[in-house]
Amino acid sequence: MNDLQNTQAHRLIQLGVLLFLLGLFVGMAVPALANPRMGLASHLEGIINGIFLIALGAIWDRLALSIGWLKTLFGLLIYGTFANWLATLLAAIWGAGRSMPIAGQGQTSGPTKELIVDCLLFSLSAAMIASCIILLIGLRKKPA
Repeated sequence: MNDLQNTQAHRLIQLGVLLFLLGLFVGMAVPALANPRMGLASHLEGIINGIFLIALGAIWDRLALSIGWLKTLFGLLIYGTFANWLATLLAAIWGAGRSMPIAGQGQTSGPTKELIVDCLLFSLSAAMIASCIILLIGLRKKPA
């Protein structure tokens, strides 16, 4: 594993633990949120995405990617996982939920707030799909 991969792996684990912790804090605040069901979604996003980042940090040395692709993948993963937690948290705080009818329970907020949540959801979806494709490409070779 090169120095960049070693540094990124450690940072993924650190950020994964941070996201997991943020998810725990949101879990304690669920009853106080404008949309508690969306708060539960944010809690779960923090927990699951935190574990995902920790797991990726553990296998980061198996990726056969150039430095440019490693940097791109790292950025996409950090953005996608934290934006997922943030989008659902903002929706929970604001009572937004137009884009997520099940967790949103039919609640809607002002158009600007809904747009912010929608933009986060759309962009994080693209980031996570791209991340998974790059990860699969990087994992195509067996480790030595």
